[in-house]
Amino acid sequence: MSETTSPTLHPATTVGPVRLTVADLPAMTAFYERVIGLRVLDRGDDVVRLGVPGEAPLVELAGRAGAPPRAPHSSGLFHLALLVPSRPELARAIRRVAAAGWPISGASDHLVSEALYLDDPEGNGIELYRDRPREEWRHGTDGQIEMATLPMDLEGVLDSLPASAEDAGDDGMAAGTRMGHVHLQIADVAAGEAFYHGVLGFDVVVRGYPGALFVSAGGYHHHIGMNTWDSAGGPPTNPAARGLRSFSVLLPDADELARVRARIEATGAPLRAAADDGSDGFVATDPFGNELLLRVG
Repeated sequence: MSETTSPTLHPATTVGPVRLTVADLPAMTAFYERVIGLRVLDRGDDVVRLGVPGEAPLVELAGRAGAPPRAPHSSGLFHLALLVPSRPELARAIRRVAAAGWPISGASDHLVSEALYLDDPEGNGIELYRDRPREEWRHGTDGQIEMATLPMDLEGVLDSLPASAEDAGDDGMAAGTRMGHVHLQIADVAAGEAFYHGVLGFDVVVRGYPGALFVSAGGYHHHIGMNTWDSAGGPPTNPAARGLRSFSVLLPDADELARVRARIEATGAPLRAAADDGSDGFVATDPFGNELLLRVG
């Protein structure tokens, strides 16, 4: 579809919980509690839901002992991205990771945000970040949001946390923390754009990174990132493997959910009910085998 005929999602659309298939459910639960600062909200026989007390889950761990590792160069999760509500809360998150002795893989200033990167014990990427105010975001002459990958001012971030807060102890992730975006590894950028922009209706907001594409609703810098840096032409996600099982796309109302469903059905792509969700949502699969739970949220 062309830019002029592609649908547009409601601007209040966001992303929600990410579900991971994990081989060692107790160890992974302990990591997300101790290192990330989430709390167990619900625990079943083989699923643990974690988040901030009193709020919706952010990460769901589905235990599957013996699940094989994700195949090299396949599609799947690049990272899930937890958005904290302020710069001091990012400082608190950084101190929590450091206190746990967990290695980080990067710390970047993206102009629109500041972000810390690490991997969980089974190799799933995690971004912990805070957004700069939208009025500070810059746009190029083409209207696209300007993003970059620069070194984070780590000292400045850490200094934003008052000494009194450091001494107050750690109660975990702050209220208002949410799933800010999901970044996928995919086999082909054009096919990703055709699905996430041309069918679902996310706006393309950044094309400036070679081999990558960023899309969003409502002018956000990105709700979904996609790249082919280690997965170009690679195999689709194996639903039985460790790693991304699904992620949620939250629509503002039932009418918008129905419109999106109709667009997906028109492509002939398979859909199924979200059996364990308890809502009227449905599950769709992107061209690379990644599952999306679309529901009102």
